[in-house]
Amino acid sequence: QVQLVESGGGLVQAGGSLRLSCAASGRTFSSGRMGWFRQAPGKEREFVAFISWSGGSTYYADSVKGRFTISRDNAKNTGYLQMNSLKPEDTAVYYCAARFRYYGGSYYTPAGYDDWGQGTQVTVSS
Repeated sequence: QVQLVESGGGLVQAGGSLRLSCAASGRTFSSGRMGWFRQAPGKEREFVAFISWSGGSTYYADSVKGRFTISRDNAKNTGYLQMNSLKPEDTAVYYCAARFRYYGGSYYTPAGYDDWGQGTQVTVSS
């Protein structure tokens, strides 16, 4: 019931930065969560970061902690993933996901989300 539109992916050299955005359409949301996942070729989709929509609590995978920052602008129904100090191993398709209707399930697995963006490619060259 929610449409998520991602943007911001691209090609960047190691050490560079990108900011991904994820816009949720149709309404204002006051609760729930938004997360980011990524999937590299030949690998399963993995959790990257999470933010609670109301309180703004965040959690990061160890692989990106200290380099990535997740945020949200509730008024714009938009989430962001600021990615700094990018490494070649960050190369993947990045997906935003949301569960706005309620809190439930695990935020660190895809099953904890209902709505997904189309994915945006991030490629980090060495």
